[in-house]
Amino acid sequence: MQWYSIDLHLHTPASSDFQQPDVKYIEILQRAEARGLDMIAFTDHNTVAGYRKLQDEIHQLELLERLNRILPEEQSRLHEYRRLFDKLLILPAFEFTATFGFHILGIFPPETPVRELEHLLIDLNIPTEQLDLGSATVGATTDVLTAYRMIDEAGGIVIAAHANSNNGIAMRGFPIGGQTKIAYTQDPHLHALE
Repeated sequence: MQWYSIDLHLHTPASSDFQQPDVKYIEILQRAEARGLDMIAFTDHNTVAGYRKLQDEIHQLELLERLNRILPEEQSRLHEYRRLFDKLLILPAFEFTATFGFHILGIFPPETPVRELEHLLIDLNIPTEQLDLGSATVGATTDVLTAYRMIDEAGGIVIAAHANSNNGIAMRGFPIGGQTKIAYTQDPHLHALE
């Protein structure tokens, strides 16, 4: 048995509210390593654009390497990515905004195609024109219980994000009844509360 240090709620520059928009994806991974993390999930708001950009950058570097057209700086970056991927498990994910503005994390296995997750977000009523914006405010989407079920059935781990704070399903002072809060926190498709 072994303990792992994980962060399953991590934003990237693909989220519109990310505080350091100029940070590079390799720097995010280096910071995760420096903090001793073994596993992270890119959970940008209503998008998987950050995870897709990370994959695209690595695929581009690998293509240049295969074509023997890679520059020394690019080769160094590719080696660093490979080293980091040997140490860190990076999971595709998103932070979905359900009705009432409640946030739900969907965490998926690393082999999950990004295109499948984009289709899931569209099925969850994220407008296609907002799919790459990383906005936490996307208008009317899908109700909480349906979102839990759809994410779970798509193979995701479903986590109610920051459950008892702003945009959480058990947010204090929000005028929903006790039975609704019980349903939102004890649904069979919900795997964890953050």
